[in-house]
Amino acid sequence: MAIATINPATGEELRTFTPLTEEQLDTKLLLATETWKTYRHTSFNERAWMMTRAAEILEAEQEDLGRIMTTEMGKPFKAAREEAAKCALACRYYAENAQRFLADELIATNATRSYIRYQPIGPVLAVMPWNFPFWQVFRFAAPALMAGNVGLLKHSSNVPQCALAIEDILLRAGFPEGAFQTLLIGSDMVGRVLDDPRIVAATLTGSEPAGSRVAEEAGKRIKKTVLELGGSDPFIVMPSADVADAATVAVKARTINNGQSCIAAKRFIVHRTIADEFEQRFVAGMKGLSVGNPLDASTDVGPLATPDILNDLDEQVRATVAAGARVLTGGQRLAGPGNYYAPTVLTDIAPDSPAYRDELFGPVASLFRVDDIDQAIELANDTTFGLGSSVWTNDEAERERFIDEIEAGQVFVNGMVASDPRLPFGGVKHSGYGRELSSQGIREFVNIKTVWMKEQDDEANRTETE
Repeated sequence: MAIATINPATGEELRTFTPLTEEQLDTKLLLATETWKTYRHTSFNERAWMMTRAAEILEAEQEDLGRIMTTEMGKPFKAAREEAAKCALACRYYAENAQRFLADELIATNATRSYIRYQPIGPVLAVMPWNFPFWQVFRFAAPALMAGNVGLLKHSSNVPQCALAIEDILLRAGFPEGAFQTLLIGSDMVGRVLDDPRIVAATLTGSEPAGSRVAEEAGKRIKKTVLELGGSDPFIVMPSADVADAATVAVKARTINNGQSCIAAKRFIVHRTIADEFEQRFVAGMKGLSVGNPLDASTDVGPLATPDILNDLDEQVRATVAAGARVLTGGQRLAGPGNYYAPTVLTDIAPDSPAYRDELFGPVASLFRVDDIDQAIELANDTTFGLGSSVWTNDEAERERFIDEIEAGQVFVNGMVASDPRLPFGGVKHSGYGRELSSQGIREFVNIKTVWMKEQDDEANRTETE
């Protein structure tokens, strides 16, 4: 895939970039290594000052940064501005809390003094996707830099201007050259970077196949990885819930970021006694969405990021319909330039069809009816993924069962799944492993060092001296 900005709303190629040569790549790897030798000794106060300055830049320039995101990958402009602001929130969170998260922890043992010390480990490679082109980078960069590591970013090849803008923000914030670098390289060069002994670990947010490749390459070299992969999140609605509220949130949960989000609700599992009402409200909400130019303030759903994503989604829907599913609204790509797909709701979905077993990355919802909570949980867990889940119930016993029995890294009760710097983020099963954000996220890429000390008494010291 060429490294280029191609406007997904029009198909127009706006700018292309020349990939790094082997020599240029080696220069950046060397710079990262040399920078880490000194940067790791900076104080938390120094790092916090720079990270706070990065937050200030993100807040002040969110209009310009949002326009870059929208132009490169098509998300509605309002959402893009909000993404820049959320990145600032993460920067401030780690600026304020990193020192506390990584402070020495005293542990009582038979030693005179024993404790845990958290230390940075070195240059970390971050392989990041296009769908949240700033947020998914900053949720790695903020804790990594505050921990004393340095980062190298291999961003998706369709958002190069986002990648370069992030590096520029951190440089202007005062981080030394080499503390965070963008690598304009293709996916074929990721193995080459992972193979380099100067890279000590890697994190990837992306597809299951991409995560598997990075894990395999890193595993051969005994390097730590954190993977945040796909999701087919359930959105369960039970009779005790406020159906109108659940249906309203369901529309947003399915179409956030034009439906291109790992934690977007994708499978809507509704108790049969309220299914008719939910379906009517949900379908009406999806039909009422405005699809169009993502720079237009009235637009709810913009284009998909690339023609390939559009084609894949269209093929998945066609195959699902061919297997017996009914289309309640949408079900087709939209005419004209750009990668537009109509907001869609499918039902009567066969177990062997794409909408049942695969992740649909676009504004397509799968609607299921169940008889009771047992069926709801069984269906929710009938997937290889386990990232997030949203359950709607005001019954305390049901809440506890959902929290305890749904196989996912996150359970949101009466709300849509969303990442928050204060809470750990990640999944189970084929949705990946490891955690980002919160105290757990910053500790993924540190050396958790045990220190054990015993003081010798004065008499023993004198004896040995004599």
